[in-house]
Amino acid sequence: MELAVLNTSGKETGRVVTLSEAVFGIEPNDHAIYLDVKQYLANKRQGTHKSKERNEISGSTRKLKKQKGTGGARAGSIKNPQYKGGGRIFGPRPRDYSFKLNKKSKHLARRSALTYKAKEASILVLEDFNFGAPKTKDYLKLLASLAMIDKKTLLVLPANTPNVYLSARNIQNAKVVTSDSLNTYDVLHAHNLILCEGSVAKINQLLG
Repeated sequence: MELAVLNTSGKETGRVVTLSEAVFGIEPNDHAIYLDVKQYLANKRQGTHKSKERNEISGSTRKLKKQKGTGGARAGSIKNPQYKGGGRIFGPRPRDYSFKLNKKSKHLARRSALTYKAKEASILVLEDFNFGAPKTKDYLKLLASLAMIDKKTLLVLPANTPNVYLSARNIQNAKVVTSDSLNTYDVLHAHNLILCEGSVAKINQLLG
């Protein structure tokens, strides 16, 4: 698949880039996508949730009433979960939600996500660029020239470019990543994928 390279004004430069069929033209694997997205979201969880159980509640340990003869159920502690202020039964405890996923499965998921974007014609190729200073106004101007001001966009840079990243940081629906940190969740979450000219070759090399 060949795509025209656009400049920052949204006009064609006369150059074209070729998207590898091994990356952007495979048979998508939905289960691999599911596993990769599940792992990505699981790894983002802090897992610091905690509630107090019976042995952690502060309170008296005396028996509330005699065992028999009251006509009601027996009660041994004010910290009983049935009472207001009592401990919680089987409450959440700190844990690690992350799990292992094979590298081949991750690569398959990313190729599948990129294939879906290619089929939807949701990929644009932009010439490599940089800003002289971090300015949100400059990045908004770039999105406006590409007619993507109201869309969720993911810009993929060939290398870390602080001025571009900082310019897009305050924009709600715009995200900037480098080609080596591209992940399935971000690709699928964006309406449009903007690939810099230099990042196409890197993606073909990393996932091809």
